[in-house]
Amino acid sequence: MNCPSCNAMPAPGARFCENCGAQLGDPAAVPAPVATVPGDHPLGDAPISAPTRKPAAALPDPPTPAGRRPCAECGGEVGPDLYCLECGTKAPSERDHFQEQPASWVAGVCDKAIRKNRNEDAMALLAGAEPGSRAVLIVMDGVSNSIDSDVASLAGARAAREVLRMPLPAGMGTPQSRDAAVRKVLTDAVAAANTAIVAVTDPDSPNPASATFTAAVLEGRRITWANIGDSRSYWLPDAGTPVQLTVDDSVAQAQIAAGVAREVAETGPQAHAITKWLGRDSEDQKPTVGSLEVAESGWLLACSDGLWNYASEPDALAAQVRAADTLDPAALAVALVAFANGAGGHDNITAALARVDVTGLGQNDQTPTPGGEPSDG
Repeated sequence: MNCPSCNAMPAPGARFCENCGAQLGDPAAVPAPVATVPGDHPLGDAPISAPTRKPAAALPDPPTPAGRRPCAECGGEVGPDLYCLECGTKAPSERDHFQEQPASWVAGVCDKAIRKNRNEDAMALLAGAEPGSRAVLIVMDGVSNSIDSDVASLAGARAAREVLRMPLPAGMGTPQSRDAAVRKVLTDAVAAANTAIVAVTDPDSPNPASATFTAAVLEGRRITWANIGDSRSYWLPDAGTPVQLTVDDSVAQAQIAAGVAREVAETGPQAHAITKWLGRDSEDQKPTVGSLEVAESGWLLACSDGLWNYASEPDALAAQVRAADTLDPAALAVALVAFANGAGGHDNITAALARVDVTGLGQNDQTPTPGGEPSDG
């Protein structure tokens, strides 16, 4: 069948249109309940689970880039068949490499990497217009030995984004009640991602789609995160001590906890064997949740193992950030992806970043002020 969005003829068996990025296939074949997010970036709409909370003043989606993308080789127009009309070079699929920048201080890059045949990573970002106000970074890594993990990871990331559109709850006024309320919302986001993954998985598949999950939410000075698998979130201050926020659910992490040196565990034969994941065959969907109050300016980073595999220690990643020598999150994300490709590019690479400048934040700022909350218009 032709693409329902642009009428291009897709390759046999394709799940995404290589011309416009829209999802292919019979919508009736996708199990309910699912919904779609219209007006998203060039990858097109993807199934998501219905949000558990109806947003009132939710953060908007990243804007859709206007017009056809130019050829990376000569700048000419890329035609419907993905070949440049000027020089004839074939452009990569939008699913192979895409970027999001919902605000000037938040951006991400998701890249196939030079050694992989398809991109099974995904990300979904949100941000308020006011720098440092509120940002949501979600990164998911589809497990490469399962079927349709590229479709599943993108659907899961967008589903979790819907749940996290609204500010995290304050609870009943005590730290304990706030922690419990926040944990509930992040657990709901993970459940939504899992529902979306199952919704796009063939029920008869002997090897169902699965993915890792990391989400980092910045509200003022507070970072809150949730994690399943081995995608990670880091706090990389400009001058202080870098921190790996998340703890992997992996064989390597179990070995590290047992006393094995990190460099040994993360380079061994089971270095990337995960012990928890999302998908139809997942047995444990309870995320590890945590929070941190930051006292200095720096970068919040969510990434897949395609990046951290080459700079696992927080200090090593911080060194790459300093080497990029930029305060532009889009430029920094591009630089980190280029670093991972230059180091080998053996796995899909995703880097999502939020710039935190505490000089513009009050000491007790944790959530955006009502006047700083953007509208959906």
